[in-house]
Amino acid sequence: ERLTDEQYQPYFDYFDPDLYDPEAWAETAWNAGMRYVVVTTKHHDGFCLWDSRLTDYKATNTPYGKDLLRPLVDAFRTRGFKIGFYHSLIDWHHPQFPVDFLHPQRDDEEFKAAAADRDITQYQEYLHGQVRELLTDFGRIDIMWFDFSYPGRGWGAKGRDDWRAEELLAMVRELQPWIIVNNRADLGTGPGPETGDLTTPEQVQPTEPILDDEGNPALWEACQTLDGSWGYDRDNLDWKAPDLLLRMLVDNVSKGGNMLLNVGPNARGEFEPRAIETLGAIGAWMRLHERAIRGAGPAAELTPPPDCRYTRRGDRLYLHLFAWPMRHVHLPGLAGKVAYARFLHDASEVRRKEPESSAGGHHTATPGIANALTLELPVQQPDVAIPVIELFLK
Repeated sequence: ERLTDEQYQPYFDYFDPDLYDPEAWAETAWNAGMRYVVVTTKHHDGFCLWDSRLTDYKATNTPYGKDLLRPLVDAFRTRGFKIGFYHSLIDWHHPQFPVDFLHPQRDDEEFKAAAADRDITQYQEYLHGQVRELLTDFGRIDIMWFDFSYPGRGWGAKGRDDWRAEELLAMVRELQPWIIVNNRADLGTGPGPETGDLTTPEQVQPTEPILDDEGNPALWEACQTLDGSWGYDRDNLDWKAPDLLLRMLVDNVSKGGNMLLNVGPNARGEFEPRAIETLGAIGAWMRLHERAIRGAGPAAELTPPPDCRYTRRGDRLYLHLFAWPMRHVHLPGLAGKVAYARFLHDASEVRRKEPESSAGGHHTATPGIANALTLELPVQQPDVAIPVIELFLK
C-alpha cells in the first residue's frame, strides 16, 4: 500500500492481541493434522515478535508488552510439533536498508534522496545478529524459512551478496546442525550444505514432481493460504473450500511434496471462525485417512486413473478418488498385484475383478487399458470429502 513509516506507526501504537492463546492454536493445528509450524518472527515491515536485543521495533514495546514468540514455541513444542522460523531478509523499517523497486516509499523522491547513502553492510550485521538470536535463544529449531531474494527483477534488486547469504547459511548450520533451510536466500537447492534444502512454490500447485538444481528429486512444500491473503483480511472472501485444500494436500503428497497451510490470526490474537471451521473439516478427513498422507509418498511407477491420485506407503497403495466413477474404476498395471482392497475410512471391502485369462495364459485387458485391475464401487459415494481405497500389494 506504499505507506510511510508515519502512516504505519498506528499499527504499532495500538497493537494489543489480548486474546492470544498459543496453546489453543497448537491444539487446533494438531487436530487439523499439522505436525510442524512455521511462524513469522519478522516480516518485511521489520516488526519483531520476540524481545530482540537489537531493536526497539518489537512486540514488547507495544501496548501488549510481551514476547509473542517464546510462548508459541513452548506451546507447539510441548504439543509435539517441529518448530520452524520464518524470517524476512527484507526490512523496510531498518534505517540502513537501501530503497529499491519493492520498497513502500519507492515513488517518494525526497525519501529516496535522503536514503541514498544507506549502508547495507550495517543492515547485514543486524540481519545476521537477529538470526543468531533466534537460533540461540529458543532451543532446537527444525526449519529456517527465509524470505526472499529477488536479483535482477528491478532497480536495486537484492540477492545473496546483499544478505551475505553464504556466511548466513553457514552460521545457521553451525548453530542448528540438524536444521532444514529453504531456498529463498538465493543459494539454490541441492544435496550439499552450501545450498538450501527445501524448495517452496507459493500459491501454485506443481504439475509434476520438483527436481533440485542437479536434477534429483527435491525436498519441497507448497505454501498455500486459506483465503486470498497471508494475513488476516476482514474483507477477503476468497476462501478455499476444505475439499479443495484436501485435494491440494493429496496432490502434493502424490508428487513427493509437503503442504504448508497458512492461518492469519486476527488482531485480538485468535483464529477466526472460518479458519477454525476449515481446519476442523481437514482434521475430520485426516483422522480417517492419515496413513495415506503422513509417511506416504508418490507411486511414480504407476499412472492413476483420470481424476485420481496415488500415494504409497510401503506395501500399501492408496487410491484417492477426486471424482466418483460410475460403478467401476480401472487401475492400469495392477492386474494380479493386489491382495486385498478396502475403503480407508471404514475398512469395508472393495471388490476387485482381475482380467480374464486367454487360452494362452495371458490376461485379456479391459478395452483401451493394459493389464488393468477393476474395482467395483457402490453407487453412492461414501460420505467423506475424498474417498480413499487402500490397496494391499502382493
